[in-house]
Amino acid sequence: MTNIALVTGATSGLGKAVATALAQEGRHVLVHGRDAGRATAVVDQITGSGGSAEVCLADLGSLARVRELADRVTDEHGTVGLLVNNAGVGAGRPPYRRRRLSEDGHELRFAVNYLAPVLLTRRLLPALEAGAPARVINVGSAGQAPVDLADLGLERHYSGAQAYFRSKFALAAFTFSLAEELAGRPVAVTCLHPATMMNTHMVRESMMPPMSTVAKGVRAVMNLATGPAGATGGRYFDGTDEARAHEGTYDPLSRERLRAVTAGLLAPFLDDAWAPRR
Repeated sequence: MTNIALVTGATSGLGKAVATALAQEGRHVLVHGRDAGRATAVVDQITGSGGSAEVCLADLGSLARVRELADRVTDEHGTVGLLVNNAGVGAGRPPYRRRRLSEDGHELRFAVNYLAPVLLTRRLLPALEAGAPARVINVGSAGQAPVDLADLGLERHYSGAQAYFRSKFALAAFTFSLAEELAGRPVAVTCLHPATMMNTHMVRESMMPPMSTVAKGVRAVMNLATGPAGATGGRYFDGTDEARAHEGTYDPLSRERLRAVTAGLLAPFLDDAWAPRR
């Protein structure tokens, strides 16, 4: 198993704390962020404490930049032992009505919270298998709502909260689909709700009072990153306890429909045709 770990959204909040914890465990951490100054500050903090880390910049609102990030990591390191898909866009400020689009024209929360981690994970699969046994942890949420495939962009009755819930439903469904696809291969894919309303910028922006500490969320992520719980893919956790995601994420037909739509959206950014179901 390689000691290289890539953590997206690692310049603040949960991602920064997880990156720091992984470095303390002896991992070489690839600190992803959009802002060079903030990413460098995290790396300096880690290395100043005796850890090992480097900056990996990319705007996950651009699928081309996501592809470049994955390819750069693969070219420069060859192997990845752990991928933590943590970066995300929250519900936003009340009344949650500001609808924004990604560089590719997708609703921003769907793009960053779902399409980006799907593309990043798929392009990194060769490096993850080379670094086996490897783990992929998708940081989700207990807030999940079925995706309307006829209105992916939520053009009707838009709500930032609803967009966020749909993106996290899709991420959980992807976790279970990919885990089935990788059955028998040395990459375990899991998903978790780290903690409820942690004291992060995302929560404060929503004008909701924090209910949990970031440290609680870190314990949940590290449970899957380094503990035996994360060695078996296709599971969903609420904190450190195995739980059930939205029941719709387990429906094979719904997952296959979402998978087919996603494959079409990501096809220009994947070298090969979307891998067939096994």
